[in-house]
Amino acid sequence: MVPTLIGITLVTFVIVQLAPGDPVTLAMGMQGDSLSATRGTATQQIVLEQRKLLGLDKPLWMRYPMWLGKLAMLDFGRSFKDQRPVKDILAERLPITIQIELLSVFLAYVISIPLGVHSAVRAGSVSERITTVILFILYSLPSFWVAYILLYFLAGGGYWHIFPIGGASAPEAASYGAGKWLVDRLWHLALPVLVLTYGSFAGLSRFMRTGMMDVLRQDYIRTARAKGLSERTVIFKHAMRNSIIPIVTILSGLLPGLIGGAVITETIFNVRGMGQLGYNAVLARDYPVIMAVAVLSAVLTLVGILLSDILYAVVDPRIKYD
Repeated sequence: MVPTLIGITLVTFVIVQLAPGDPVTLAMGMQGDSLSATRGTATQQIVLEQRKLLGLDKPLWMRYPMWLGKLAMLDFGRSFKDQRPVKDILAERLPITIQIELLSVFLAYVISIPLGVHSAVRAGSVSERITTVILFILYSLPSFWVAYILLYFLAGGGYWHIFPIGGASAPEAASYGAGKWLVDRLWHLALPVLVLTYGSFAGLSRFMRTGMMDVLRQDYIRTARAKGLSERTVIFKHAMRNSIIPIVTILSGLLPGLIGGAVITETIFNVRGMGQLGYNAVLARDYPVIMAVAVLSAVLTLVGILLSDILYAVVDPRIKYD
């Protein structure tokens, strides 16, 4: 995992640093990153001094080892945009993204697993066909379009004003008690969670259906039925455990979302989470923030792959790690 993480950070660092524009020229309103570009009183000397102040005057082969050394000490540096420690910025944004993503993942799995089982057991029935059509429609709807539709119809855009138009909590939420604060937070995050959930459970239910149908064709399922076991026991005790393996694999890929956030959703709903932070950092060429988000996402990706390998042995008794 360590060499893989170093490789990921190296590639990301080089791509970010070589992208057109840099923090200094963008902050001064210049087009491009050429030192010859000037505007108003901004001179080449000012640009050079600012780059030296931010450590951008050194070549890439020197900057990356310096950054990697700080990372080994868990020091992400300071933001180029507001000169705040990146750790403090992450501490502000991370909890909101984790709340949204955990709610979304929980709801997606709670809905998709029963739907997948129903679709596999009732394959070919009228209810299964109706469910399949609805799920494919949901899966094909772009998240940004659904987000704007919800804002227009449910957040005061022209019809009902049931939910707030954006943000993660009311301005005065700090003075609320625990119960009122929780209700206010859920009220504000309802629409972002809905946008993130509908596409996830639509896709997950299809994976669950496919896995369940493959298991139901196995010999040991026919043997269990031949022994006189009830259909409920066959489905939920013998078939469901093995059919959940594809879902475990997908779950490992969802962990980076807890850090990376949903860029489009958080931007549309003005939620100050990791997705919006990463998007704004890219626009401003805020290299320390970009690398911090990339590193955390990469770590969770690698941890998710490791956890999925371990969970295979928990879910499937045929797999043992000796």
